[in-house]
Amino acid sequence: MTIKSKDRSQIKNLLGELLKHPTSSTRIQFFRYVFVGGTAFIVDFLSLFILTDYFGIYYIISAALAFILGLVTNYLLSIRWVFNQRNINNKTIEFTLFAVIGIIGLVLNELFIWFFTSELGFYYMISKIITAIIILFWNFFARKITLFQ
Repeated sequence: MTIKSKDRSQIKNLLGELLKHPTSSTRIQFFRYVFVGGTAFIVDFLSLFILTDYFGIYYIISAALAFILGLVTNYLLSIRWVFNQRNINNKTIEFTLFAVIGIIGLVLNELFIWFFTSELGFYYMISKIITAIIILFWNFFARKITLFQ
């Protein structure tokens, strides 16, 4: 089975929309943000491990440093790939607001995991999955509305 030239062109256009071209489509931005969030999580997670296990940094300090590295990764990828329209011209203020939204997300993460596990009796990994979905939506929409409308 071969792909017709017209079909190939449509696939190429779709991939361009999803992956390459600047867009104001919330659906495409959210699609991209899922990958950005995953990448930032990997940077955070691996940094925590490397800083703690290889450099011998106390895990609480490593966790803070790793969180910052993940946050910077999320910010840089978001402004370059996800959101193409910015509300704030001052990058220091923009990053500060981006970070505040992330820190609120971190606090919400802890509260939701505690609530689902301690109060509702869910297995903590199930609580984490549910919470991660909630926080993904929080981070995306709070940042889109506040910073990148």
